[in-house]
Amino acid sequence: MHHRRAHYLPLDSVRGIAALSVVVHHFVISQTLSTLFPNKAWIDTPFFHNAWLFVDLFFVLSGIVISRSYVQSEFGKFPFREFVIRRLARIYPLHIATLFAFLLFRLVKLGLIASGGAHFAPAEAPVNNAYSFFINVLLLHALGFVPYLSWNGPSWSISAEFYTYLVFGAVVVVVQRGGDIRVLRGISAGLVAVSLVVIIFVLGKDSMDFHYDFGFVRCVLSFFLGVLTANFVASLPPQQRQARLWSTVQIAAVAAAGIVVSLVGAFHAIGFVAPLVFAILLGSLMAHPEGVLPRLLSVAPLVWLGKRSYSIYMVHAFALVLMEYAARGLGTERLQILDRAIPGAGATLAVAVLVAAVLIMSDLTFRLIEAPGSSAVLKLLNRGPARLGAPAESGALRR
Repeated sequence: MHHRRAHYLPLDSVRGIAALSVVVHHFVISQTLSTLFPNKAWIDTPFFHNAWLFVDLFFVLSGIVISRSYVQSEFGKFPFREFVIRRLARIYPLHIATLFAFLLFRLVKLGLIASGGAHFAPAEAPVNNAYSFFINVLLLHALGFVPYLSWNGPSWSISAEFYTYLVFGAVVVVVQRGGDIRVLRGISAGLVAVSLVVIIFVLGKDSMDFHYDFGFVRCVLSFFLGVLTANFVASLPPQQRQARLWSTVQIAAVAAAGIVVSLVGAFHAIGFVAPLVFAILLGSLMAHPEGVLPRLLSVAPLVWLGKRSYSIYMVHAFALVLMEYAARGLGTERLQILDRAIPGAGATLAVAVLVAAVLIMSDLTFRLIEAPGSSAVLKLLNRGPARLGAPAESGALRR
């Protein structure tokens, strides 16, 4: 059954920081903005170019939080239907809202082009078609049904997570019959190993940078590594949680995460180590939440950011598209005035505007769509009052 567990604020904050890094990553790799802002100054670094890897941190964190909410040393009855409803209520309202926002934007764009009001707009992307829209609605876009990213591109990871939740639910159903936590550990370890083999030898991937082409498998690997991490931390006797040791591990894990992310563009295979590094980082924060780093991560602004991290992740592509069109409308000459005075100033201002826009939009979607949408789905699917409330484990997907 579902259990409300202690909420680790540092984990939320890590997720928020990672979500903002993904926002900057998509600014850096945008071909449109690279043309308009050729001097990207301080953000043109390997860390931001490779920040896509933080999606695997989200997957590991999901495994940790979901496992802590539904698995304890003694198993009660696991309500599979309730579990699926909770997961769907958590992710679907914001997913469908952003999907329709992209649809509305496309219709408005087509109307403006037809009327001659948007002469600077590029040709319509063929990937945003009726078939891919239908696949997105069904959350199938990380299972190989379309050979491209479409509509709200980052939402592929939501597709991957939803079907990974179903795998997790099935595993818990099997494990509870025996009531032995060791079975969960064994199955989780097996799924991690099998996923790695499938990625390398079946899918033929030489890195973790894949998404529409069965990114679901990538999610299974990292998610169940998170399940193992949560189980390991829970099994630690209190006397083994030595403050100095765990503080050292936390700092080392942060450094290792930064190094792995920065190097993965040059050494693709190092990406396979990233989920383990993220697991060590997140696990160490749980094992020693009183350390200096966890306290720093618990400051109010970062907690605020972490609570809105799922909205940040889901709305940032739409904000980026709006910025690209606005930048095209202004033109290269106007945009490079700042660069002539201070090299890189244009890109710095643009990324600041993008981040500010994303934070404002995510705060609105968090309050107006994410939370109330979850309650509405729970009411609808449970045919009664939303007695389950806004699930405490919802942080699992806040990106």
